[in-house]
Amino acid sequence: MMQSFELSIEVSEQYDFNKDSLPKIAQNPWVKNQWPLVYFIQNETKRIAYVGESTNASSRIKNHLANPKKADAFTKISIIGSDKFNKSATLDIESNLIQYITSEGTYELQNGNYGLVNHNYYQQDLYKDLFKEIWKKLIDKKIVSKSLEDVENSELFKYSPYKSLNEDQYSSVLQILDGLCIKKSNRIFIKGSAGTGKTILATYLIKLLNSDISDANFEDFSDEELKEINFIIAFQNKYPKAKIGLVIAMTSLRESLQNVFKKIPGLKASMVLNPSDTFKLNDKYDLLIVDEAHRLRQYKNISWMGAFRKNNQKLGLDDTGTELDWIIANSKNQIFFYDSAQSVKPSDINEDQFTRLLNQDDTLKIELTSQMRVKGGNDYIRFVDQLLHVNRLDKTIYSPNEYELVVFDSLKDLYSELAKKEEINGLCRLVAGYSWPWLSEKDKTVMDIEIDGLQFQWNQTPKDWVNSPNAFKEVGCIHTTQGYDLNYTGVIFGKEIIFNEFTQEIEINPKLYFDKNGKKGISNKDDLKAYVINIYKTIMYRGIRGTYVYACDTSLRNYLKKHIDVYKKDFPFRIVPFEEVKPYVNSVPLVNISAAAGSFSDLQVHSDFEWVELPFNTSVKEGYFVCKVVGESMNKIIPNGSYCLFQKDSGGSREGKIVLVESTGIQDADFGSGYTVKEYHSQKNIGTENWRHESISLKPLSFESEYENIVLDSDNLVDFRVKGIFISVLS
Repeated sequence: MMQSFELSIEVSEQYDFNKDSLPKIAQNPWVKNQWPLVYFIQNETKRIAYVGESTNASSRIKNHLANPKKADAFTKISIIGSDKFNKSATLDIESNLIQYITSEGTYELQNGNYGLVNHNYYQQDLYKDLFKEIWKKLIDKKIVSKSLEDVENSELFKYSPYKSLNEDQYSSVLQILDGLCIKKSNRIFIKGSAGTGKTILATYLIKLLNSDISDANFEDFSDEELKEINFIIAFQNKYPKAKIGLVIAMTSLRESLQNVFKKIPGLKASMVLNPSDTFKLNDKYDLLIVDEAHRLRQYKNISWMGAFRKNNQKLGLDDTGTELDWIIANSKNQIFFYDSAQSVKPSDINEDQFTRLLNQDDTLKIELTSQMRVKGGNDYIRFVDQLLHVNRLDKTIYSPNEYELVVFDSLKDLYSELAKKEEINGLCRLVAGYSWPWLSEKDKTVMDIEIDGLQFQWNQTPKDWVNSPNAFKEVGCIHTTQGYDLNYTGVIFGKEIIFNEFTQEIEINPKLYFDKNGKKGISNKDDLKAYVINIYKTIMYRGIRGTYVYACDTSLRNYLKKHIDVYKKDFPFRIVPFEEVKPYVNSVPLVNISAAAGSFSDLQVHSDFEWVELPFNTSVKEGYFVCKVVGESMNKIIPNGSYCLFQKDSGGSREGKIVLVESTGIQDADFGSGYTVKEYHSQKNIGTENWRHESISLKPLSFESEYENIVLDSDNLVDFRVKGIFISVLS
């Protein structure tokens, strides 16, 4: 049975924050009874604030007022109390308020980020609703203005150094600090797959090591939190005014983090560096933290080889020097966040160079295992890896809990469903493999991608594309999404990636892969395949709540459908109950082409079909029937998955008409063998007394160029039958 409790939250009046107000504050019922509570100190004019929690608020507030920095800085204090609070709950709510208020933007929070750990405790899920109620009251009192959903979608929230760490991450922080301060490990590697919180940990560490702990309240810290504080003291004693930098090789992610650092007290945008910036100091950095280290580059397939060579020459290196060499040479200590499975192009440093460093005795090795991004958890991460390497032993459909994973037969349907999620959640984006040239880079009037009657341009900004105003109407690539979190991702498997049904392997067509620097110099198809598979894995790991999948290659789509739930459109018609059917008066038959098994039954036989009502604006006529048309071969007229109205063929000229035909000579990629829907054209051989078909050509009407005419010569026309003439798309 699910437990619940009635929400009861009080946010007090704003008391003056001075010694004269202490008697009045002491009469607040939560303060008076020494109940666990949370408090909020602010200066509305300066827009600065501080969040705290205590079971002895009177003593705590006196301590704050005795601190000249706080006494002079703040003017008001509010008490947040509830009869549902306990010590664990107030620690959790304090931590959440720090995260959300920092990212909401009304106030610049003066808290440090030490001790922000998400502890498990009894009924923790119920307290999430309590926090939502607190936030509503803060909005009502005009202390904050943005909704929780708006805050959660903000760039600042996603990369905030005030994020509560899980126990896996917090344990890693203590190991890192121990390595830097006690074991004297000057090189630390943190390995973790996508979504394990590597970027969060990197920003947390740089804020932590820059903490001002002069006014920390040591009395309320746990032993582990005190250990963290002591490590900070030891590091700051070892490196007074430490020079610390966060190195990000990827331009888009780097600029996003620079924007975040501008808004965090104690941090500066200049702390976020590209690898070349590490040469700018006259001295070595005390510590360089490298996020997405797998994207550090070597002297290969880059557009700035001259500048790269000059940097190597500064260190006396030849062209074998890499950005990894620069970072080691320009710093006393390094922390690398690394995942070899997210290396996506040949300019990325080879894995064996990292392996050599990892194998050195003085390298401290730490691994993150908890999945922080994807609600499907580590099971989903493993599933995607097995799926794209075609080594999944479980042949059942994979349906993760609390995660929406769906494969679509129609990109139009996918985009429609993604739009609904965008309306509710925001941060829902289409992302594709690099299977179309970026023509709109030079000509803004050109559309780059055409699928299923939809047209898109590639991302029109390379910087922070996911948050750009027009992003939902564009398609992003690996370079504009790696390192970012989305709520839902629509993943388009492009034309360059196919499934070979004979070998049961995924294959790559280099001619249809248009990232020039992503394939230049790669002669081995397996090497290119490894990069492309990593790309699709990485973009399938972007979605927090769900991933929608569409594959251009029909065989690949069919392979995916064996493992992933298929999107089922709501049936658009009312099925008329058997006893109410009046054939061709109140209903027409619904024909399943793929189940027709070589021939249609007599459409007059009542019991052989389900009968459906037509839309109110469509008249019922003798010989009408409805069937579903799948595939992209007719998408200029008939979108994939549409239900269409046909008229049973009664002879006469069909030239130029769209027809449903049956023939054993037909092999259609969409319908399989035996049937197809195409535009009909015939070439006749007319004699003196009669005529006969010399050949029939069935023409696709598609936005996709790979569909070709089906041509049947006289030998293949013996069993050729036109089953229906297309009337209209119904749904």
